[in-house]
Amino acid sequence: MSSLLLNPNRAFSPLSRQVLKASFSSLCSISNARILLGSRPTAHRVVGFKPRASRDSFDAEALPESNTKKKSRNNNKKIILFGSTPPPLSEERGGSAGNSSGKPAAEGSSWVFLQRAFKRVLAVLSNLPLAIGEMFTIAALMALGTVIDQGEAPDYYFQKYPEENPVFGFVTWRWVLALGFDHMFTSPVFLGMLILLAASLMACTYTTQIPLVKVARRWSFIHSAETIRKQDFADSLPQASIQDLGIILMGAGYEIFLKGPSLYAFKGMAGRFAPIGVHLAMLLIMAGGTLSAAGSFRGSVTVPQGLNFVVGDVMNPNGVLSFPSQEFDTEVHVNRFYMDYYDSGEVSQFYTDISLYSLDGKELMRKTIRVNDPLRYGGITIYQTDWGFSALQITKNGEGPFNLAMAPLQLNGDKKLFGTFLPTGDADSPNVKGISMLARDLQSIVLYDQEGKFAGVRRPSSKLPIDIDGTRIVIEDAIGSSGLDLKTDPGVPLVYAGFGALMLTTCISYFSHSQIWALQDGTTVIIGGKTNRAMLEFRDEVNRLLDEVPELVTIDKNFNG
Repeated sequence: MSSLLLNPNRAFSPLSRQVLKASFSSLCSISNARILLGSRPTAHRVVGFKPRASRDSFDAEALPESNTKKKSRNNNKKIILFGSTPPPLSEERGGSAGNSSGKPAAEGSSWVFLQRAFKRVLAVLSNLPLAIGEMFTIAALMALGTVIDQGEAPDYYFQKYPEENPVFGFVTWRWVLALGFDHMFTSPVFLGMLILLAASLMACTYTTQIPLVKVARRWSFIHSAETIRKQDFADSLPQASIQDLGIILMGAGYEIFLKGPSLYAFKGMAGRFAPIGVHLAMLLIMAGGTLSAAGSFRGSVTVPQGLNFVVGDVMNPNGVLSFPSQEFDTEVHVNRFYMDYYDSGEVSQFYTDISLYSLDGKELMRKTIRVNDPLRYGGITIYQTDWGFSALQITKNGEGPFNLAMAPLQLNGDKKLFGTFLPTGDADSPNVKGISMLARDLQSIVLYDQEGKFAGVRRPSSKLPIDIDGTRIVIEDAIGSSGLDLKTDPGVPLVYAGFGALMLTTCISYFSHSQIWALQDGTTVIIGGKTNRAMLEFRDEVNRLLDEVPELVTIDKNFNG
């Protein structure tokens, strides 16, 4: 076989180098074909005992201990030879020295300056200590937002954070209002830190994670036995076939590429993409949180039973990204309000039967809401949050019914007291007298006479009359009012999607990306591999798979036993 001798000190033209490279590749392919074709006629595949190659033939630091292992299975599968060409190890870059783009020199210099400046900015933003500092700053601002009462009038902060007695020696109302800490989650400081953290995540993804994925996706066959032996894991199989090894690896979930005497296998590529997914999930969460803080609407209203209101009349924007939708023209009607009570008489739950109507009077939706069971329509959520006593409906001496407005007399948490007054004499007199009525809830009314003495208790549902100072009164009904909170939060879907993606990609990031190379050297298969994590598990797995590769045993044709 002829050989081609090259003088390393001799310079070749690019065309000559390409011709020599093609000739050398053809010679290698022919040589490899001769090795495989020369070994097959004298060997038959049988299952037997196949000792691993002696460790003395390999680098002591590169290879694990090898020992003799038994083979218990005969694999008769045929491996599929993949014809796909492996991606190049490095991207081809065109162009030549100098200004090949045809731009003027000044313009080219400006472009180079901008590129360098852009790379420096990316390097600064992708700095890990900076990103950690940004996250700690955002956490501190969020904690501060829970300490400082949000959304109060300026007078509240004047009194709580006076300049004469600053909190921590420097925090006054000027700091709170100037920095926007009275609405922390829409303040320029908080939103600016979110934008900076998002920029750091994108810079890290662009400069670190995407290049790592590109490198992981590039692969090539290794045609040097010494290079394979230098991998994190290396071993050899005497009297073995690389096709049989490929079948075993394929059964273990590896993607197999086989070309001549060389094999490449990998699995777990998803683990390389997971960090990019984690960054994207965090960006979704921050985008959703920002949209919720600066693009939502809030509103509260107390509506007596039987009355209605328009959604847009009670909604207030939270930020510059808040834009009303056509659902704001929806009319809400309170059909009925009622409550449930414990045996002790305390309120256990309150309900509101509400209907939604379009401006032309068409009912769009109807639902009975309660605490923790809101109504949702067109991005608007209506919560049951409070209740009140609107009016007391009575008849006086058979006349009526009349509605007496109930006024709140005491509001202390869940302890409420409402009262009203029924004049019995001349209402224009300066010393008008009448009957007082008090209620803690909608189930019982306490009545007092003109002198303020206790007269009795009546339930609205009993319809029993009571005579006080010559006036017969019947309590027909107690009309409650429903306390409703309304909101739109366009960022909720993004936040939920971000957290879901974060959980998924975090789990995927624990998948190991494992790679295996093999080379058929005569009747010996040399194997090497590496993984990005769980090296001990990878060694155990590869050793177990190598134990399943059948042995090639040469049988003498004249043997008649």
